[in-house]
Amino acid sequence: MRENETSPAALAAYGFIALIWLGMVCGVSFLATPVKFQAGSMSLPVALEIGNVTFAAFSRVEWALAVLLMMATVFVYRRRMLLLATALLVVILAVQSFWLLPVLDARMAAVIAGSPLPASMHHFIYASGEGLKALILLGASLCALFGLVRSHRVSGAAQG
Repeated sequence: MRENETSPAALAAYGFIALIWLGMVCGVSFLATPVKFQAGSMSLPVALEIGNVTFAAFSRVEWALAVLLMMATVFVYRRRMLLLATALLVVILAVQSFWLLPVLDARMAAVIAGSPLPASMHHFIYASGEGLKALILLGASLCALFGLVRSHRVSGAAQG
């Protein structure tokens, strides 16, 4: 491996973490959450409360994954695309965690208390953030894994 190349292990770790995070975003946000609201026997307040607990726990898991991804980014810093992807993911997660989730929690509490608030864009913004996170994670994982394949080919050609 040349001095200016990224370590294959670092690329593999980055890609693995990004794919794990992507799978969790898809499972929680795009599968479990919408399906929960299709359960006819579950009342809206109960579904909202389950969603509240789920997204609070998921936010903590996402922060752990973000820290792992930032740690992997230290070793793939030469890949500007991965550096940008990590920064965007952390910004989206921070906006969701520190602004949107508290606002959505207050709206949920109002619904449960029987005094729902007027419609707002907060849920749409949160869902858009989830979609954007999924696209960034997919792109970043592919970038890392294709970089891994390229580094494997280069090292194989250098040895051959």
